[in-house]
Amino acid sequence: MIRFGAQAARVGLRGSNGGTGFESDVTLHAAEPRRARLNGERLASAEHLRSKLRTLVFTPDRLAVVKGGPATRRAYLDRSLGRLIPGRSSLPGEYASAIAQRNAALRRAAQGVSSRDALAPWTEAVATLAFALVEARREAVVLLSEGFSEYAERLGLESATLEYDGDAPSSRELEESLDRDLERGVTGVGPHLHDVRIAAAARELRSFGSQGEQRIAVLALVLAEARSLAERTGSAPLVLLDDVLSELDGDRRRYLAELLSDGGQVVVTATAAAAYPSEPSQSLVVSEGRIRSA
Repeated sequence: MIRFGAQAARVGLRGSNGGTGFESDVTLHAAEPRRARLNGERLASAEHLRSKLRTLVFTPDRLAVVKGGPATRRAYLDRSLGRLIPGRSSLPGEYASAIAQRNAALRRAAQGVSSRDALAPWTEAVATLAFALVEARREAVVLLSEGFSEYAERLGLESATLEYDGDAPSSRELEESLDRDLERGVTGVGPHLHDVRIAAAARELRSFGSQGEQRIAVLALVLAEARSLAERTGSAPLVLLDDVLSELDGDRRRYLAELLSDGGQVVVTATAAAAYPSEPSQSLVVSEGRIRSA
């Protein structure tokens, strides 16, 4: 985004969010973190802007949600959880903080500078927060599952399922694993190790799905969350689909165009106008840093 020879770049945006006007900008520096502002107020992070404006994104690198490790899927689910159930958005951070404190206490006890009794409060905190986090994650998966299966099938991926894999450990289970945890210096059970199983026809797509199937699965996740957000908030989110058409055949492109016409604003990028299966409401060409109407 930053031109060669320049130190910074800025992207500004004006629009309407649920009928209310807004202005926002993001400033990028070569050697500093991104800065985001919304209606003149600086936000804690650029990621916070996306939650404020309820924006969902598909990019080719999002295939990592399916083909990557469990940590990537947990992070994706926790971001979805924050948007779908705002009242529980703090749970992932609170749980991560409690785990970090318990792990630090484990290492101190293993080194002999603290007692095993000092672990008890953190063990209880981890058990309480683990239960709440697992329940919230499961609720988020339920909110996504029906739409995910429906959209995946319409795009050619039959019998697609989304399942949360893992149970919250009780205080007793954490105590029973204490000797092993002390030896390793980390907490060995809990939702920080859980996974989300994304499958089609009983095949786990991470290991047994083609790249095309993985792409459809990620796209179906984005569309499912968009529908759930619209149903829960009464306002459709902005959906940004980058290079989503390149590996879809003609029929799937037409199905996608039908799905996207259901409501809400969608921005789709492609390398050629011929890739679009239907006439867009607006078409723009970006060339050498300039934007013009097609």
